[in-house]
Amino acid sequence: MTAPWIDGDTTGAALATAAGCGIAFGAALERAGLGSARKLVGQFYAADFAVFRVMFTAIVVAMLGVFWLGALGALDLARIYVPETWIVPQAVGGLVFGAGLALAGLCPGTSCVAAASGRGDGLAVLLGMFAGVLATGALFAPLRGLYDATPRGALTVPAWLGVPDGAVVLAVVAIALVGFAVVERIAARRAPIQEAA
Repeated sequence: MTAPWIDGDTTGAALATAAGCGIAFGAALERAGLGSARKLVGQFYAADFAVFRVMFTAIVVAMLGVFWLGALGALDLARIYVPETWIVPQAVGGLVFGAGLALAGLCPGTSCVAAASGRGDGLAVLLGMFAGVLATGALFAPLRGLYDATPRGALTVPAWLGVPDGAVVLAVVAIALVGFAVVERIAARRAPIQEAA
């Protein structure tokens, strides 16, 4: 039997699994300090690279896990849901997301962690997100043209580039290793400046 074992099930085991994964993910974010807006904003000032380290490590570990489990036949890659791509609306969404992160210092996931930890800024961001969702729902009819623009289907990087999955995996791992090395050098250069201050 190959994974995923819970496919299309919206009751019982599937919901328990989803809740368990969400709680574990939130606990990991909180443990890494990513429920703090100051820590997240530190990324933009090259003062704290915890976000880069934690998230890039998570991406690489998940990617390697999926790739090798699929290669070994323990995971049926055809049963993994790949969200569809719409270039223009997702670009607009990325700009809105980036503006919100720059203004609030928290993203949707980290705002949930902050709110669950009792931080007022996390709760404020959560309320803002819900207000945005309600406003989008109320204004959806005029936004429908944007929402449906430039569909590309379930697009993946290997399919888009026309290269094997393994080539993309290797490239992402190489980028991560170079990124980690660069971040370590920047952190080492900033350490004496921060100690002097």
